[in-house]
Amino acid sequence: MLKMVRKVRINKQIVFGEQQQPFVLIAGPCVLEDQERVLKIGAKIKEITTRLGIPYIFKASYDKANRSSINSFRGPGLTEGLARLAQLKEELAVPVLTDIHQSEQAAVVAEVVDIIQVPAFLSRQTDLLLAAGKTGKIVNIKKGQFLAPHDIQKVVEKVESTGNKRILLTERGVSFGYNNLVVDMRSLPIMRNTGYPVVFDATHSVQLPGAGGDRSGGEREFVPTLTRAALGAGVDAVFIEVHDNPDQALSDGPNMVQLDQLERLLKLALNIDQIVKGR
Repeated sequence: MLKMVRKVRINKQIVFGEQQQPFVLIAGPCVLEDQERVLKIGAKIKEITTRLGIPYIFKASYDKANRSSINSFRGPGLTEGLARLAQLKEELAVPVLTDIHQSEQAAVVAEVVDIIQVPAFLSRQTDLLLAAGKTGKIVNIKKGQFLAPHDIQKVVEKVESTGNKRILLTERGVSFGYNNLVVDMRSLPIMRNTGYPVVFDATHSVQLPGAGGDRSGGEREFVPTLTRAALGAGVDAVFIEVHDNPDQALSDGPNMVQLDQLERLLKLALNIDQIVKGR
């Protein structure tokens, strides 16, 4: 039996922690690339999730502020990026998630998106967490690669101090030696014991940080395995970065899922989710 957690609601159809509904999918390309291409990716994901009955939230970053190299593509930036996200939200008619990197970005980003994400590398930055919490939006905290799962409680308390208890916690692997991440599945129930829904980031968990020298590597072939394991452990949502051609992607291509392979992965995931929830 899964531990009961606080339900975090966007609308009637999308409720994190709702055991009577399927897991929530957070998906999209890593970064905002060509808008037409991004729209097509989002539309295809929506088509698949609608057919399968999976609640869907679109994700993409307007700025990748922690790229390996100064020469790496970062995205369109805050102003143009938010305009694009607003268009995507309207045309796809789905909620939107994006990340912030500076406290001053929180309020303006909150005017567009439904979920503000705090990146893993910044998950202990008090001012950033407080700014995100003060918006009143759902705050998705990605647990730092350097944190033990029980350490997330202190991070949660920072956001709670603003009066905001619309919190999600995301596991994305922990540093294990150089240029590698591993996922300790024990972290998922430990994080869920905070009383908040837990998200599993299936694609960043197979990232090989900095393994390419001036870029990160990845082992996308392990995404299905980790996704199945995390749903077996009872997570509330899955985060998957998706691209129509990951080898051409401008960020995190080696760990992204090929768009035409997503539906098969989600069907397997649904089967496990239904068993775990006794549905």
